[in-house]
Amino acid sequence: MISCQTFRANLQPGTREPELLEHLRKCDACLEYAVSTDPDNFFRAIGGEELVPPGGIDAFTSDVMAQVRVRQAEGSVAHRFLITPRRLATAAALILTVGVSALIYDSGRKAVVAPPVAHRPAQLATKPIVETYQSPNATIVEVPDSNVVMIFDDTLPADL
Repeated sequence: MISCQTFRANLQPGTREPELLEHLRKCDACLEYAVSTDPDNFFRAIGGEELVPPGGIDAFTSDVMAQVRVRQAEGSVAHRFLITPRRLATAAALILTVGVSALIYDSGRKAVVAPPVAHRPAQLATKPIVETYQSPNATIVEVPDSNVVMIFDDTLPADL
């Protein structure tokens, strides 16, 4: 097995040298360095002598990374083709919304307006209004800053 200094000196992105990969799989300190150099080294560091895929770990790693790149390319191509229909659908929805809003607004303006109702004064009191009142037994109190006058008299009817 090679030393860590030799490993770090000889490590290049995409390395497939068996000695470097063997060291990468056994040394955790060099694994961090290798992953910072090339993120694919993380997959190359997967060990498992009893579980070796056909063609070896390096071939498996290469196949996985190739599939990742193919799927990224497929996604970007599909995104470009699907973006146009989405834009057209959004534009159609906006045009429909503006058109319906204009029709509703226009029909609201043309609506028949009811003729104004003749204005009559509202009846504010349900009981008769007392304009003048004189009684020797009554107490009359005026509430300041309002038009309220209270009359306290035991001889008045209860519903007044």
